[in-house]
Formats: sequence, C-alpha cells, structure tokens
Amino acid sequence: MVAENAGERLRELEPGARLEDVLELFDSLPPVRVEELVGTWRGNGIDTGNPFDGLLERFGWYGKRFGGPEDAHPLLFAASGGRVQSINPAFVPVRLMLGVADKLNNPVVAKLFRILMPLMTTSEPRARLRMVEYRGVSSAAMVYDALPIHDPFRKVDDDTLLCAMDLRGMDAPFVFVLRRDAA
Repeated sequence: MVAENAGERLRELEPGARLEDVLELFDSLPPVRVEELVGTWRGNGIDTGNPFDGLLERFGWYGKRFGGPEDAHPLLFAASGGRVQSINPAFVPVRLMLGVADKLNNPVVAKLFRILMPLMTTSEPRARLRMVEYRGVSSAAMVYDALPIHDPFRKVDDDTLLCAMDLRGMDAPFVFVLRRDAA
C-alpha cells in the first residue's frame, strides 16, 4: 500500500474499527527494520473490542523508547511536571489484567496507578528489538524481557508505525499506533 494511502486509511481506523479491518491494513504495510526505530514514540490504541482498549491511555501511557537492539523501554508513562517515566513491565500483572480489564478502566484505579508509579519506574531497558516473523512477514518487533509479549511493528511512514501486541493467552492482538516524538 502506498504510504499516503496507508496513512489515510489509518486515520479512518484510529477512532475505532473492526479488528479484521485494522489487520487488513497491518498486513498490507511494509516491514520496518530495527535501526529505523531509534527514538521516542508516542502511542495510542485503536479501539477494536480488545480488553485492553483505552486502558493504557487511562493510566497515562505516553509510548515507547528505543535506543537500539538491546535498549528498548516498552512502557513510558506521563509523570508530573511534564516528565516521562519508564515503567518496569515485570511489575504489571498482565495475566490478571486480562481477566479484569473492564474493571480496571476507571478513574479510581488510574489514580492508584499514579500513586504507585514511582515504585515501578526503571532506567534500565526492559525489552529488546528483534526481527520477528508475524502474520507471514519478518519485521522489527519489541520482545519483552519479563512477559510473554512481543509487539510486531509495520511501517505506515517514516514517523508512524502500526503495531500489534501479541500476548500469550490473549485471543486477538491489541493494536496501537506509534508516532515518532519530534521533541
């Protein structure tokens, strides 16, 4: 798919879409190489009916940061004073969250997360970047160190990625967009 058309199609799908339509776009996109990912990226989910839809945003998810193949920060969150903090995914009970995600997407839990966030921060990378085959295409993916998750990426354009969080035990991927942070 031509990048201009891909970007236009992504903008149509971002407010919410059927998973099949988002995956059709994902499958049409070219792969991205690990070295193209270096930088900080802002993230937002696409509502497809996944249990995690809207959850990260409710908690203040900022995005991801990639310094190189061995230096990936999978969970960046907005913190006080305009700062961005990296959270250690090992402290996130993903399996538990999967079963009760609908109960977590509320302001009380989000406030509790904000209170506890300083205890979960890390300056160390907690994932790596690798070329991984997903849905028949080898492309860059982020592989978490402590969780059974990898996030395959496809290139919409030089500054936009369409991503599919693949978690063992989850029936369908959680899809999200990353946009290169210009700051």
